[in-house]
Amino acid sequence: MAAADNPRDLALSVPDSPPSAPSAPTESARSRERERERERGRVRAFLELVKIEHSVFALPFAFLSALTAMQVNGGHVRWWDLLLITVAMVGARTFAMAANRILDRRIDARNPRTANRELVTGAVSVRTAWTGAAVAVVVFLAAAALLNPLCLVLAPLAVVPLVVYPYAKRFTNWPHAILGIAQAVGPVGAWLAVTGTLDGSWPAWLLGAAVGLWIGGFDLIYACQDSEVDREIGVHSVPARYGRRFALHASTVAHVVTFALFIWFGGLIGLGWLWWIGLALTAVAFGYQHLVVTPTDLSKVNRAFFTANGFVGIALFVFALLDLVIRLDLRP
Repeated sequence: MAAADNPRDLALSVPDSPPSAPSAPTESARSRERERERERGRVRAFLELVKIEHSVFALPFAFLSALTAMQVNGGHVRWWDLLLITVAMVGARTFAMAANRILDRRIDARNPRTANRELVTGAVSVRTAWTGAAVAVVVFLAAAALLNPLCLVLAPLAVVPLVVYPYAKRFTNWPHAILGIAQAVGPVGAWLAVTGTLDGSWPAWLLGAAVGLWIGGFDLIYACQDSEVDREIGVHSVPARYGRRFALHASTVAHVVTFALFIWFGGLIGLGWLWWIGLALTAVAFGYQHLVVTPTDLSKVNRAFFTANGFVGIALFVFALLDLVIRLDLRP
């Protein structure tokens, strides 16, 4: 028999079948992937619109107020309350920023500094922004309802300054004060979330006043960037009405009073040496932002606004937390 007639050789001589090519994705699968990508893009654009990372300013003080209330009322950490306070704060702040951007979109379009914001460029539609704002306020109200009845009853009142603030620059030269009132609500609300009563809430009101003056004070600095444009387009603010120098002096006064209130708060609730270290670092941050921003040089406004003030919130909270941890029962 010839070698070629050997069945084994014949089998070896037969070429292997080529591997089957992976099936191409169907058109419907590609369409779903494109839709998912568009949805992710809309979510990213909305989060950029509301500057979700700016929660670092007010959220630490809500935590500080809540933990102080827990320390005063039994010394036991209630983790579920802290979670709900976080949800409520982020929801309220997201609603406030979305509403502010929606109501100010025509003003933003006339200001070169803000003309690239998402609602002006179309990266986020007005409908999407309103939807996000509605979801955020529902989340806020739901978290308030889960905390206690008093929080639910008072929650609509907390929304009022969040809505008034965007309109304030249309009728008062002091919209920064409205912003301060809106931010002062956080520590008070966090205290009520823990205690369910206004009785004994004096430390929270003190801390709320400090936070309101602090944020209103650095908003005065931030508004200096737009003083000339604001005068041209009829937007009201302290820098536009009274000038940058006056606004910066007013900011300094606000932050001096803020610092005094922080001292008062620490002494009132008996915080220890760790709090005072944090407060000393805060004094440095306050001094820094008022040194680097001048009426004739606003190039470092963003550094003062984001870096210095972000540090204030984090530093004070961390050192106060370390002090409170010594006295709090962390078990769930």
